[in-house]
Amino acid sequence: MTEPDEQRRQSVRAVLDAALAEGRTALTGPEGKAVTDAYAIPTPAEGLAECADEAVALADRIGFPVAMKIVSPEILHKTDAGGVQIALASAAEVREAFTAIVANATSYDPKAHILGVQVQQMVPDGTEVLIGTVTDPTFGKIVAFGLGGILVEVLKDVTFRLAPASKDDALSMLDSIRAAEILRGVRGGAAVDRDALAELVVKVSRLAADFPEIAEVDLNPVFASEYGVMAADVRILLTTEVPATRRTYTREEILVSMRRLMKPRSVTVIGASNEQGKIGNSVMRNLIDGGFPGDIHPVNPKADDILGRKAYKSVMDVPGEPDVAVFAIPAKFVPAALEEVGRKGIPNAVLIPSGFAETGEHELQARIVAIAEEYGVRLLGPNIYGYYSTWQDLCATFCTPYDVKGGVALTSQSGGIGMAILGFARTTKTGVSAIVGLGNKSDLDEDDLLTWFGEDPNTRCIAMHLEDLKDGRAFVEAARATVPKKPVVVLKAGRTAAGARAAGSHTGALAGDDAVYGDILRQAGVIRAPGLNEMLEYARALPVLPTPQGDNVVIITGAGGSGVLLSDAIVDNGLSLMEIPPDLDESFRAFIPPFGAAGNPVDITGGEPPSTYEATIRLGLEDPRIHALVLGYWHTIVTPPMVFAELTARVVAEFRAQGIEKPVVASLAGDVEVEEACQYLFEHGVVAYPYTTEKPVAVLGAKYEWARAAGLL
Repeated sequence: MTEPDEQRRQSVRAVLDAALAEGRTALTGPEGKAVTDAYAIPTPAEGLAECADEAVALADRIGFPVAMKIVSPEILHKTDAGGVQIALASAAEVREAFTAIVANATSYDPKAHILGVQVQQMVPDGTEVLIGTVTDPTFGKIVAFGLGGILVEVLKDVTFRLAPASKDDALSMLDSIRAAEILRGVRGGAAVDRDALAELVVKVSRLAADFPEIAEVDLNPVFASEYGVMAADVRILLTTEVPATRRTYTREEILVSMRRLMKPRSVTVIGASNEQGKIGNSVMRNLIDGGFPGDIHPVNPKADDILGRKAYKSVMDVPGEPDVAVFAIPAKFVPAALEEVGRKGIPNAVLIPSGFAETGEHELQARIVAIAEEYGVRLLGPNIYGYYSTWQDLCATFCTPYDVKGGVALTSQSGGIGMAILGFARTTKTGVSAIVGLGNKSDLDEDDLLTWFGEDPNTRCIAMHLEDLKDGRAFVEAARATVPKKPVVVLKAGRTAAGARAAGSHTGALAGDDAVYGDILRQAGVIRAPGLNEMLEYARALPVLPTPQGDNVVIITGAGGSGVLLSDAIVDNGLSLMEIPPDLDESFRAFIPPFGAAGNPVDITGGEPPSTYEATIRLGLEDPRIHALVLGYWHTIVTPPMVFAELTARVVAEFRAQGIEKPVVASLAGDVEVEEACQYLFEHGVVAYPYTTEKPVAVLGAKYEWARAAGLL
């Protein structure tokens, strides 16, 4: 860090230390001015007046008109206290305002310590925006940007990013709010200085990130114009809370332990049983019946033989060096057994039992975490259904076995969701590389799994159901490393919960949990699924679709009604309908009847034979200006569903053999035969769904979202 930077930090440190030494949790206006000046955050010229005469003298020096605001550590919301007056244009008005502001503040809070009145330069007109930071329990310091003034409370048009934010992050924030067009200038108005506004976001985010004791920063309003930006009001709140430190592991440490978990050579089952209906019996049967080729060692002090395998009285008696210990014993016995696992040197413990933090037994869970950390054992669970690693023929669970190998890795915090994943995979013939339960996430969590699946050659897409994140920043770091290589889909449960916490600023009140999750997951490059079915469909479909090479999407449909709905879906999913140039329009018209419609959608009409579908699809694939195709089919005897499916698959395969790979999705409307046709198309590289125009386009939109996040568009 350069010397000026260190001086800047030290000046802020002195202000914060002084306030905290007095037991205060908020800076006064003049203190806030000192902090913002240190970070080159533009604020109006101002001064503190302790009497009316000083206020008049300050106003004369600053220049009329001025604003005046009460300064009191106890009064944070100055307007509510009647402690703000603006546009004061003369000495008489300033003198009168000083008296009124002090009187109002005294009436509002008779015990408040009034330091004086802040006299401030009136800020030039501009668009009012808010810039602020809060300390989020999941992601730590985050920065917010949105419309300011009174509109912020009404419209709540705010977006969030991790702090410190980069210049690119800040510029993306300007475009992410619903009112982004206002910043670009509307109805003849000038656009704001985007660079100056983005730089201000960066500075505020850096300030918050540099000082853990800054709980919230609130600049509202900030006036932005074509000439620059200026923060009219600054509020800075402090905290003495120190975030709990979490044990962290290096990337290599994670990969080493995860490799032994997901590709074990030897598995020990603690609590293995011969008795049907016991979890320990189900786990053993799944391991044996699933064909796991490694060693399976049952541990049970009361048995000599379990399902034809020699049983051991203790983990310490198990031969060799097992990679995984699967626990199928009651929670109260776990600590003692985990001690033995640690002494044995087993690196992974899969804790199926419930009865820990989820039932209020926080001390018991903390105890097993401490034991695991002492011995270097990584914990999966507790309170899980186990896990599947299909490429290893490993089914370490008491639930339904599953062994269809494929490229999709799926994780869930919930056992019920895990079994929904299983049923979906079986019904849709979706091959998986792994299905992992996370449960209470006492140790291993999503960022560990992301790190592994990002490197796993058998995994092409990752889908995760989560209710929370233990360490949001670690997840973002793992996601950013993974997304350039393969898509990550997240279903975040609890998005409708009341997330806004009690806060002392506009920014804090607006930082509802789901709003923060949504923006920061997007910043990490993951695709957020709106529901369980969407998460599963995205995971199933994204590996099937080639990566698009551009934004031009063309709809070819046999039904005008479907074309309209597909067009709506294109817009809803952030895609772009291509403007068809005249020569391409003429080429399409050569294949469709006079009563059809070219343009986009290309409506070939419903009575057309297979040759019309084939000719128009061929044209869409061969023209390099078209980057993706959306097909709308409806069931006719002229072109039956399987005829459509077979010709579409054949043409797509022919072009892919030539190196021309474009994403193609299809919506099929008709009788039940369209279901078989969709399955056939899916198996041949075309994502197709019956009875819906929304789902195929949503999947295409997800593919585009990933391609943009991965830097491939």
